Amino acid sequence: MPGPVIDWSKVERVLVIRLRSIGDTVLATPTLTALRRHLPSARIDILLEDWVSPLLLGHDEVDTVLTTGKSFAERMRAAMRIRRERFDAVINLHGGTTSTFFTRASGAPVRIGYAEYRYSFLYTHLLSSSTDFWGRSPTHSVEQQLALAGSVGIPVSRDIPTRLTVSPEAENSVASRLAEKLPPGEFALIHPTAAFETKQWGVEKFARVAEFLCGRGIATVAVAGPGEHGVLYRLAESSSVPIAAFNDLSLPEITALAAKARVFVGNDSGIAHIAAATGTPPLVIFGSSNRDHWRPWTNGPSEIVFAEYPCQPCPGYECAVFGDSRCIRDVSAESVIEALTRLI
Repeated sequence: MPGPVIDWSKVERVLVIRLRSIGDTVLATPTLTALRRHLPSARIDILLEDWVSPLLLGHDEVDTVLTTGKSFAERMRAAMRIRRERFDAVINLHGGTTSTFFTRASGAPVRIGYAEYRYSFLYTHLLSSSTDFWGRSPTHSVEQQLALAGSVGIPVSRDIPTRLTVSPEAENSVASRLAEKLPPGEFALIHPTAAFETKQWGVEKFARVAEFLCGRGIATVAVAGPGEHGVLYRLAESSSVPIAAFNDLSLPEITALAAKARVFVGNDSGIAHIAAATGTPPLVIFGSSNRDHWRPWTNGPSEIVFAEYPCQPCPGYECAVFGDSRCIRDVSAESVIEALTRLI
């Protein structure tokens, strides 16, 4: 259902909804860029989950970052605030029940989403699929989000990169933290953890990468989440060269760290997308996840490494075919180092 033609010259307030993860948030930034280019004077806000919202604080294409928690009370407070803002248009880049609730609660006369969304009758403008919009398949997550804006008259193109802003506070903090652990010089950023075992490359193989980098005069900095210290410890123990490790950095600090790195090496994760959005060349090791949908989105150099299996992609919660996640285990350190050599 295309819906009535939108007169964007009369639209003064736009809300973009993008719930869930770090990667989802980063991959929404090309849509924000397209909106800002077409609506330079409009107010453009985005609704994010509270834990990921620091990623876009200070972003120059967003006026206000609205947030919601997961509890019923937090979501009701967020819905009431959205209603008070009186948005003219809402673009829902997520599509779940909660994001549809916020879309309808806004009271906006223009509500844009996909026909496959839950409770799609609550939208005024529906796009059948990103394949229909772009005329090709498969499509990347960025293309799927851009297609929603493009379907209602916002000029979009596939050459819009992801982009994050580095705050001066985070940059200063990271510089100070690095000075405590590393001498001046180039470093690579490694992210050795992942959400699922089917996406997590072997720690000992990351150690071989660190040793290779050291031989090229590039130090290694590894990052992980607060509960993932054990992975960083095993990485350091497996490596014959020093590794500076952090598991207590904020998202703005990780963004600042990624922007300083010569190269990124890691699993398919939100941190990989952060690196690409700062202009740092990413090398991403894929296991169970969809490479077409989640590969780094960048106009610069990048590499993806994988061992191909007919069962890819899969949901990733467990390896239902082999039981031992061969798709990620079979990626050799040599193949990653070969790709890394091209990248640096």
